[in-house]
Amino acid sequence: MPDLSRVTPGLVGQAEIVVTPDKTAPFVGSGRIAVLATPVMINVIEAAALAAVEHLLPAGHQSLGIHLDVSHVAATPVGLRVTATAEVTRVEGRTIHFRVDANDERERIGGGTHARVVVSVARFDARVQRKLRGA
Repeated sequence: MPDLSRVTPGLVGQAEIVVTPDKTAPFVGSGRIAVLATPVMINVIEAAALAAVEHLLPAGHQSLGIHLDVSHVAATPVGLRVTATAEVTRVEGRTIHFRVDANDERERIGGGTHARVVVSVARFDARVQRKLRGA
């Protein structure tokens, strides 16, 4: 099991984007109105979680998203900035749990919870390669 003693509740990470046409629902195929796509909001939330903990993981390890429970409650038009924040709430074994929020320049647009599991990159890649070979 990797040493996650440096990953503690209260750690916070942030990520931000500016909504451009390629980040809208019609472009990514999740809707017809040209506002921030929910999958893109989720991507920014995951980037915030990475910013909070990835630099603290042991060499040769990284975290992978395994669970999201988020709401997307307000639309963000092209041109506005979106900032996501992820705060570590607890660590259970190899799993790191976060409280996440997303805001644009005007209001809260979403949030919820997120979990990531810490894996050995070499072991994970070996499993992926076995899957590719059909083993």
